[in-house]
Order: sequence, then structure tokens, then C-alpha cells
Amino acid sequence: MTARPRGEGSSIVATGVASVVLPPGERTIDPSSFLKVRKGRKYMGVQDDLAVVAAGRALGDAGLAGERLGERAGLYLAVGFIPFLEEDIAPVLAASLDEKGDFSMSRFSAGGFQRAHPLLTFRCLPNMPAYHVSVCFDVQGPYVVTYPGVGQAYLALEQACAALSDGRVDVALVGGVAHQKNFLVEHHFRRVDAPIDELRDAAAFVVLERAGTPRGRWRLDALEIAYTPFDPTIERRRVTGGDAFVGPAAPFLALADGALEHAATTADGLRVASRWSAA
Repeated sequence: MTARPRGEGSSIVATGVASVVLPPGERTIDPSSFLKVRKGRKYMGVQDDLAVVAAGRALGDAGLAGERLGERAGLYLAVGFIPFLEEDIAPVLAASLDEKGDFSMSRFSAGGFQRAHPLLTFRCLPNMPAYHVSVCFDVQGPYVVTYPGVGQAYLALEQACAALSDGRVDVALVGGVAHQKNFLVEHHFRRVDAPIDELRDAAAFVVLERAGTPRGRWRLDALEIAYTPFDPTIERRRVTGGDAFVGPAAPFLALADGALEHAATTADGLRVASRWSAA
């Protein structure tokens, strides 16, 4: 399958873009300046912090900071693999082991699972970054949340272009976020032989509108998505284009860094590409 912006390829423009990539050793970024209710921070994990900061900066870059976006604005977001810090899971595991030190499902179900912090699920679920972004910036229109890599980020971008072209929204906030420097995600990438040393916690967003807005800065000339079926038990697909490095933030981070073309091949069989030009 090959997909492009609905109608003419020049009908979609980007009016703002921003990214956040945490340097090695830094565990999060402070989103407080964007929060409507400061107490809400206790419900936020690293991926929520990253998403709110990147989205807020992208809206500011588009000249929409402080604007009431409302029902004519949509949110289209790809979220990386579910994160878990080792210190969060350690008490659960300790209370779930039997006398021999083996995991016991009966002990886990009898009380081990209750050793997790009661707010933990709020901080790691894939839909929570979308919730916090929508609350902080009054995004009340349609939304799409997908998971977990750069291929799915392109699917979110495709959905945003369709919503704009069909007139369902006037502004589309599109992005990707991944909290990858943690126990669970690093374990996953070790199992699949991905470049563990290159993983970064990152988020990037782009603000899209229809051509004709005076805020237009880049025109989306091409958006391509192709899938080739394969048997993952036999064949291991080679990943290119930053899929592991910054996860679903990759295509939007590329634009934020000034690259007008991006392409990637993913482990799940997708080949994706985008091309922009000055509006």
C-alpha cells in the first residue's frame, strides 16, 4: 500500500515543530510551565513529561501558544513500548517469590501485585500522554493513539492528513513519544538484538494545517506507507531510519532537525517515507 495526503499532495502544511531528546543520564524534563493543574504532575511519567513539553513547544512554534484549540483540533500520537523502572517492579517481584526463590503466580495474585505504587499505571499506559497533552492544550477534537514504533507514527500522520483533508479538523497535533531508557524497554531490545546503547528518551510533534494558512512553513509533498508480509519466526527484518534510536518520534524529530526527507524500514515489515518542501 502507498498512501499520500488526500487530494493534492500540497494540501497539508506544517506550521510548527519541536522535539525533546533527553541526554544520557537525564531521567526526565519538567513540564510544569505547560500544566493547567500543577497537582496533575503526580500522575505523569517520563513519557507524559516528554509529550507535554514537545507538544507545547510545537504549538508555540506554530504561533498557537495559549490558544483555545477546542473541538476543531485533533491529536494523532504514536507511543513507544510500555516503560517500567526496575525500582517500580522490584517490590512486586520480591512479594511474588516462593521459598525457593521462584516466581509464584499464587503469591503474585494473593498480594504481590499490590506492592506496586498505586499511581504506576497512570505513568506507563500508552494512552496517558494523549490525555495529558489534550488537557494541557485544550485539544477536544478526534484523536488517534497507536503503538509502538516509527511505522505506527506514519499511520498517525496519515490519519491526521485525512482528517484535515476531509475537513474534520482545522489543526492536527501529530507526534511520537518514547520512554526507552528503563528496565523493561531495555530488556525488550536486548532480546531482539537492537542497538541498546543508542536508545534515547524522546518526543517530537508537528502542527499540521491546510494549505492557505499564513502560518504554513513546510508543505507535505509525499507520504508513503508500504507493508510486506513476512514470517517473523523465520525472517528478522533489518531496522533502519532511527526506529530503535528515538522510536516513534523519528519522523517528526527529523523535521525538527531540518531534514526535509525521512525514510525507515521497521521490524514489523513497514517501509515508510515522507518528503517536505518550503511552503
